[in-house]
Amino acid sequence: MINSLLALPFEPSIEGLGEEYWDVVDPAQFSSTELRFRNNALLRKLGIDPETISDQDFESAYGRFEGRTPLLALRYHGYQFGTYNPFLGDGRGFLYGQLRDRQGQLQDFGTKGSGTTPWSRGGDGRLTLKGGVREVIASEALHRLGVSTSRTLSLVETGEDLWRSDEPSPTRSSVMVRMARTHLRFGTCERLLHLRDAQGLERLLRHVVAVYYPTIAAANPIREGEADVAVEAQLLAFYAELVERVARLAAEWMAAGFIHGVLNTDNMSLVGESFDYGPFAFLDNWEPGFTAAYFDQTGLYAYGRQPVICHENLRLLQEPLAMLLPRQPMEQSLETFASTYHSHYRSCMQRRLGLPSHLADDVVHKTIELLAAWPIGYGAFFAGLSEQVELNGLPEEPHDLLPVVVNGPEPSRDVWMSWRDSWWTQQREAVSAEPAEAQAIPARLQRWNLHTTPIRPVIEELWEAIDQRDDWLPFQVWLKSINVD
Repeated sequence: MINSLLALPFEPSIEGLGEEYWDVVDPAQFSSTELRFRNNALLRKLGIDPETISDQDFESAYGRFEGRTPLLALRYHGYQFGTYNPFLGDGRGFLYGQLRDRQGQLQDFGTKGSGTTPWSRGGDGRLTLKGGVREVIASEALHRLGVSTSRTLSLVETGEDLWRSDEPSPTRSSVMVRMARTHLRFGTCERLLHLRDAQGLERLLRHVVAVYYPTIAAANPIREGEADVAVEAQLLAFYAELVERVARLAAEWMAAGFIHGVLNTDNMSLVGESFDYGPFAFLDNWEPGFTAAYFDQTGLYAYGRQPVICHENLRLLQEPLAMLLPRQPMEQSLETFASTYHSHYRSCMQRRLGLPSHLADDVVHKTIELLAAWPIGYGAFFAGLSEQVELNGLPEEPHDLLPVVVNGPEPSRDVWMSWRDSWWTQQREAVSAEPAEAQAIPARLQRWNLHTTPIRPVIEELWEAIDQRDDWLPFQVWLKSINVD
């Protein structure tokens, strides 16, 4: 039978930019391949019937890389913990291909763990199986929580023993395939500034706008005879839109209780999508100073600093863009970051609380005050509220709403009552104004919250079953429980 994964209609989109942006690479050859995860929802998004694709098809395409060329390692630089690094690039993966989904949007297939490249910097180009499992968990949880994110298409175990300083070794190896809107980064632009290649930057950004910002391209057409003015207008509009997307992304991370871990500029997407999160974490207790990466000794990328870092990375992006664009309008666009962030954060929090977004945000402030004063799990708080409403319905009176974490510590009476009364009043007002809210509020609570947030102990428990007993059932059950589409 024909392997449909080897006959997908990939487009030479990035190839069309020219060879200055990438290197052709060969994948590693592995001693064995075994599919450990496949994302049938993404196959359907691509218009592929999952029933027509076997596990062996995945292994052939994304473990042994049969019949696919060219494979590209992308070039980029980046600020890493504040220090500029001109020696970056795809070091343990490559761009496998680009194709359109059912909505006509171009999607990247990018690998991780598929072998060395010119940018491996002495590394082995491999991915640990635990690292792959963690990314599956993170990407699917973020998607379920409404965060703009790349997702994992497949995870194939590859039969090698790897040695890592931050994991018990030897440990198992894998190749992951990620589906993302693009793997072009802030660092892609920074590399072109380093090379003083203004022409190459303009070519890159016009490509980005044409492919990923078609509304801006249509509203700011570049006509012959007025190219300079039109390019400036188009790229300024792109930067303004990118500011808005990144502000919204930061708000989604914060509402989800997600810590990216390494917000270097080479890990920031030019379309404002989560990707390349390595030592990520989800909050357990409310702790703005929590860091996900053990090597982040100064707390630079702590949970509570993520909006500031995203803002600063957008400012750093102005450096390469200034080869083409005036500073003042970019600064004016960046000034909108705070208002966009706060507005979207409020909306994201309100939906986690089950409330319509047009209500006053007083309950959001009181939620943070409650969580700061009450040592319970961040995700567990929202899960408890959702479960209580599911079991008992919306409370008729404020005192009908009990502390929402079963068997948890008691909250401070005053702080609890302040939050409880605020939430009860707002849901009551919402139902009075629109009776359909009586069903919409419980539905929102179910939709926007996870029954079990993948905090570190949860991930370690799932991994222990795999590592010690090769038992993938708990991992599969957890994925099924979050009901990802």
